[in-house]
Amino acid sequence: MTLEFIVFILSALFGIFIYWRESKNNYLYRLINKITHSKETQMKKTDKKGFLFEQPLVFRIIYIVILFIVASLVIRFLTPINNIGIIYFTNMIVGTILGTYIATLIVKATDKLEDGQDIIEGTFEKGKEYLKDLTKDDAKDVKEKQEIREKTQDKV
Repeated sequence: MTLEFIVFILSALFGIFIYWRESKNNYLYRLINKITHSKETQMKKTDKKGFLFEQPLVFRIIYIVILFIVASLVIRFLTPINNIGIIYFTNMIVGTILGTYIATLIVKATDKLEDGQDIIEGTFEKGKEYLKDLTKDDAKDVKEKQEIREKTQDKV
């Protein structure tokens, strides 16, 4: 039971790492897209979609299962380890998917905080400009005020 829990936690961390890495750079996905699609249907460089990033649940499951099947086949044929059971396999898949959703929350929250900071900074800048406009005395305003004072003093 302890080993399954450790595998689950490590796979969740692996899912967070993969999602975060793919949110920064989706080069592998674009490369495969370039190989498999014609020039007209290839994704643009500005598209951020990746294997896990901006994908629905079904496609995430498919890509993660394929990744772990390939990894388990490599381990099975290259090493004498044959003890990758169904329990560990499912723990790795579920943990990785859970990790990708945790990473989604982290990435989205970070983006929202950065947007909020930009809004706050913009509000402060607008407030500073407004205060400068209120406290700024133009030469015309000063002359008009002096003329009004002189007129009111002449009347008194």
